[in-house]
Amino acid sequence: MKAQNRRSWLAGAAALAALAAAAPASAQEFPTKPITMIVPFAAGGPTDIIARVMAESMSRTLGQQVIVENVAGAGGTTGITRAAKAAPDGYTIMMGHMGTHGAAPGMYPQLAYNPQTDFEPIGLAAGTAILVVAKKDLPPKDLKEFVAHAKANEAKINQAHAGLGSVSHITCVMLQAEMGTKINAIPYRGTGPAMNDLVAGTVDFMCDQIVSVAQQVRGGTIKAYAIASPQRNPALPDVPTTAEAGLPSFQVSAWNAVFAPKGTPAPIVARLSQALTAAVTDPAARKRLTDLGADVPDAAGASPAALAALVKRENERWIPLLKNAGVVAN
Repeated sequence: MKAQNRRSWLAGAAALAALAAAAPASAQEFPTKPITMIVPFAAGGPTDIIARVMAESMSRTLGQQVIVENVAGAGGTTGITRAAKAAPDGYTIMMGHMGTHGAAPGMYPQLAYNPQTDFEPIGLAAGTAILVVAKKDLPPKDLKEFVAHAKANEAKINQAHAGLGSVSHITCVMLQAEMGTKINAIPYRGTGPAMNDLVAGTVDFMCDQIVSVAQQVRGGTIKAYAIASPQRNPALPDVPTTAEAGLPSFQVSAWNAVFAPKGTPAPIVARLSQALTAAVTDPAARKRLTDLGADVPDAAGASPAALAALVKRENERWIPLLKNAGVVAN
C-alpha cells in the first residue's frame, strides 16, 4: 500500500472509530437539554392532559424538562407530520393517539406519514374508555331507548364531535355503523366547544373519552348512556357497559402513546422508554390519570414492542371501517 493511501486509510479508520466511540457516550449522556413533546391537539383536551402528566414525570427521570408544545390541525395529523420530520435525535418526540396513528390512514389519502414505518415507538401512555353521552333532557332513558330514538329520528337529531379525525368523530362513526344510522354530525374545533354545546342542549349527543366527560356526567349537566368497555369504570361506576346496556358490538377504547421520529438511535429510544415506564408506574401519575377514568398500562404494556403491535392492530381495524363508511378528509 502506498504511503499516501495508507495514511488516508488510517485517517478514515480513526474517524470511524471515533464516531463509534462517541455514539454510546452521547446516548449515555442524553439528554443534555430540554425535550419538546409535540401534542397534536389544543391545550386542555384529553391528549393534552395525559401528555402533561407524562411530561412532568418524565422530566424528573430524565433530569431535563419535557416541554409540551400544542400543534393542532387536521385531526392531529398536522402536529404528527411536523414531529415526524424533526431531527431524529431524541429532542423532539410526540404524543400520538388512536386517530393520528390508528385511523388517519383510512381518512387521509395523502397522509404524509406511515404510522407503522415512520416512527420509533417509545411506549403506551394511557387508554381512555369511550362513552355515549347526550344532553340531559334527551328523552331516551337508557341505551336501548337511545338506539330506537336515533333510528326513528335520524333526520332530526344531531351529533357533535371535536373535528374530523378526532376520537369523538371516529368512535361515533363506529357507533352509527353499529346502529345502522346516518345522523348529521357537526364538527367543532376541539372537545371543549363541542362539550359546551352539548351541555347547553344545542346538540343532542356525542361519543367521547371518559377524561373529557366524567366531570359533566357526575355534575348532571349531561347524561351517559353507556361506556364502551368490558367492565364498568371506577370513575363512573353507575354507568353501565354497552354489553349490559344492549349494544355489545360497540366496544372501543382510545389510547395515547409516545413516539419519536424514525431513525432516532436505539439507545436514546431506550432511555425515553425507560422514562415513560417510570411515569406510567409512578403512583402519583397513575392516580392523577385513573381519577379521570384513564386506564394506565403496566411496564410490559407500555413497552415499544407492545405499542408497535397496537398500531398494527388499530390500522387493521380502523382503515377498512372508515373507508366503508365513506369518511374521507379532503
